[in-house]
Amino acid sequence: MEQHYAICRVAVAPLRTAPSDKAEISSQLLFGDHAEILEETAPWWRVRNAFDGYEGWLDLKQMTRISQEQYVAHHDCRHLAPASPVNTLSDAKGSLYYLSPGSSLPFYHDGHCSAGEEQFEVLFEPEHLERENLQDAEERTTALVRNALFFLNVPYLWGGRNCYGMDCSGFTQVVFKLSGISLKRDAWQQAEQGVTVDFLQEARPGDMAFFDNEAGRITHVGIMLSASALIHASGKVRIDRIDNQGIYNEELGRYTHQLRIIKRFL
Repeated sequence: MEQHYAICRVAVAPLRTAPSDKAEISSQLLFGDHAEILEETAPWWRVRNAFDGYEGWLDLKQMTRISQEQYVAHHDCRHLAPASPVNTLSDAKGSLYYLSPGSSLPFYHDGHCSAGEEQFEVLFEPEHLERENLQDAEERTTALVRNALFFLNVPYLWGGRNCYGMDCSGFTQVVFKLSGISLKRDAWQQAEQGVTVDFLQEARPGDMAFFDNEAGRITHVGIMLSASALIHASGKVRIDRIDNQGIYNEELGRYTHQLRIIKRFL
């Protein structure tokens, strides 16, 4: 069976659980995300996002086809839209595209990128991801925390991965992507990655804390700013106090999430 591939050509494309505009949004593709086309039922494509393996349905008009060679080559994309409020592209007709942080810039070279046959001028300075073994660990941690703080007050949105709406794991995924670290899409999947930190008191900035429900299922995630403070998406991206019991929300005057495990990625 011949395989087909595509790349996201709009700033944000909703990934839905079924081929309908009424279906739940389970995730989003950002500009430059490339995917394998699994099924075609016009005007819908079922795709698998190459970045995190997430599958869903989207409007085919929000994608453009690419070759298998382009699909494979884009796996190593090292240029991203940075944590900035203004990341603008211009197409050949002069129309502007405003990208969310963490969006990929496919085949970036000399101030330009491309999505399939479409060419774009990049009107900002991209984030260039260096190889991990060339980066200082302290600098990476500082940059990761800085990027996390950029998203403060972004509203919570189920399935969201952009600066106008994020869910908890979408937030962590984008922040770590900006540091060159690939995370899976859902909180429970991210909890299976990284190295376990045995005690909360040993947590460092940039570690990730995971929280479970009464059934023991991982349902929430955030990024440690210290051994007692966490940034996470809950209602909005916010900073709350954390202890061995979990997250304490000062506004609500109660614990909102039960701590399960801490993982280290840096």
